[in-house]
Amino acid sequence: MQIGIDEVGRGSLAGPLVVGAVALKKEIRGLKDSKKLTPKERSKIAKEIIDKADATSLGWVWPHEIDDLGLTQAITLAITRALSLISGPIESIIIDGSYNFLHGNNLVTTLIGADNLIPAVSAASVIAKVARDNYMQSISSYWPLYDFSSHVGYGTKYHMEAINKNGPCAIHRLSFRPVTKES
Repeated sequence: MQIGIDEVGRGSLAGPLVVGAVALKKEIRGLKDSKKLTPKERSKIAKEIIDKADATSLGWVWPHEIDDLGLTQAITLAITRALSLISGPIESIIIDGSYNFLHGNNLVTTLIGADNLIPAVSAASVIAKVARDNYMQSISSYWPLYDFSSHVGYGTKYHMEAINKNGPCAIHRLSFRPVTKES
């Protein structure tokens, strides 16, 4: 199996980092990088990916782990977690970007823009984005002062103002300068 890998939430100030891993042989119409799809399109395509893919998995890394490990090691951990949930022989791994987070693994190829060029990587991007956004929307009611459902943890003006006014909450990444600077 060829596994496509992409992450979502790297630059977020709150919430998890999520890596999608997908093996995909069947064509999915309209599939492209998650950033180029509307939320409605992403949700529809994510369901189709789960139905048609040979394998899908998600690797989650939580804010306290990101703070403890640093971003590079956190992404490595998320990729490792996602790959550990794939059953069957892995023949190759394509990671979106230029950095190989799996040092020494000779199955890995990195490709800038793979999330828009390689269907399995596009699919990984979509399922990770949908899962992370759904999670952030579901927890928004626990911390209503931050309105996570609208910005899903990214550094919007409103989010920065909320951190400045209320300080960080339990799902903020305390090692990220904008969080500690604002609070």
